Amino acid sequence: MAYDQGLVEILRDDLSQEVGITEKKMFGGLAFMHQGNMLCGVSPKGVMFRVGKENEARALAIAGTREMDFTGRRMGGFVEVSEEAFADDTSRAGLMVLALGFVAALPAK
Repeated sequence: MAYDQGLVEILRDDLSQEVGITEKKMFGGLAFMHQGNMLCGVSPKGVMFRVGKENEARALAIAGTREMDFTGRRMGGFVEVSEEAFADDTSRAGLMVLALGFVAALPAK
């Protein structure tokens, strides 16, 4: 099952002005990295954002988000996003702010 290139293009556009963004194939999809740390990505299951454990409750308060469950195990600090929430510019921007705030504070790899 392939990942959706349209979702990748939306994230590319959202991140076009950010410095230090690279792309890496992961999880059967494509991850966006900030200074070498995973920020967000697209997989065959959909879209995810790495918001950090301290931001997880705020991210989950955004309609259409849920805890990320990869290979049957919950991944703390990551959220999955429904198609509807991802399509909503305000919801997607809010998640991106949380993710960028968390990842920008991590040491570069």
